[in-house]
Amino acid sequence: MKLLITGGAGFIGSALIRHLIDDTAHHVVNVDKLTYAGNLDSLTRVATDPRYTLERADITDAPRMAHIFTEHAPDAVMHLAAESHVDRSIDAPAVFVQTNVVGTAVLLEAARNYWETLPAERREAFRFLHVSTDEVYGDLTPEAPAFTERHPYQPSSPYSASKAGSDHLVRAWHRTFGLPVLVSNCSNNYGPCQFPEKLIPLMILNALQGKPLPVYGDGLQVRDWLYVEDHARALVEVVTRGRVGGTYNIGGRNERTNKSVVHLICDLLETLAPEKPEGVTAFANLIQSVTDRPGHDRRYAVDTRHIEAELGWTPAETFETGLKKTVGWYLENRTWWQRVLDGSYRQHSAASQQVAS
Repeated sequence: MKLLITGGAGFIGSALIRHLIDDTAHHVVNVDKLTYAGNLDSLTRVATDPRYTLERADITDAPRMAHIFTEHAPDAVMHLAAESHVDRSIDAPAVFVQTNVVGTAVLLEAARNYWETLPAERREAFRFLHVSTDEVYGDLTPEAPAFTERHPYQPSSPYSASKAGSDHLVRAWHRTFGLPVLVSNCSNNYGPCQFPEKLIPLMILNALQGKPLPVYGDGLQVRDWLYVEDHARALVEVVTRGRVGGTYNIGGRNERTNKSVVHLICDLLETLAPEKPEGVTAFANLIQSVTDRPGHDRRYAVDTRHIEAELGWTPAETFETGLKKTVGWYLENRTWWQRVLDGSYRQHSAASQQVAS
């Protein structure tokens, strides 16, 4: 298959592309605007593969999207492009509406217009997978059962509201126009190549630099943690074998409080990085409580029985094994994250723009 992947230079998108190029025979067209969160360093090892193509483009650009569909003639779309950081959505909600809602609508129309021109056999096989988040469901009380695919939407932040809106658009294009769509809602991802504004890489990199480890409020917010490479495998299963019109919750079955996650990171660093920064006697001493963010959800958890039963997917990593791999990756790939911290990774993106133009 030829897969058109939006947001393929982001954290989850780049893991998905590495998996597709390394472990399958599929071809990939990576459509990415290359905002701050798009990092081509994460795709270095696959960038020269003949089955990989990069198109630097904004999904809100309707003429460009139409051209990309016509030029590359994909067999399926895997739509991951999104603004995704809750704190940023509180500071600039309009950006999230523009990318996540308007961008998804533009992409859906480009896909529909292209799909309608396909011969019958290719029309039947075409798929549009929309990758979303468990945050659209809102939050859970400590004793509540995990989110199922039938849980009502109750988003709390501008980010999750914009993703909920995009989910509704995808389903509307299926119901109204017959576009063969699928939707996935994942729990918190972690793993290699994650931008260091997110909890786990932020804690790892701050600790290695002897900086404070800020934990919101009491740190007892609960998240279900999904190793990104497990997520990538699940997405391929959904787009190739999922039921048209279906929704699939993808989670790691690893509920942890934020506070316990940070302490586990500190414990791993004590073993894996015993040479501490100057003045640091124990990594856990760097943990600091900071003012909680507005509207902070207390707990997320997803019920994965549907995808396990229908597609046979299960996560390969426990939280302990996945987190150890993640900490090890950041220790072994200092050049990657140092280029993120000093901003030099953006030069790679600028160079790609010059080549494209």
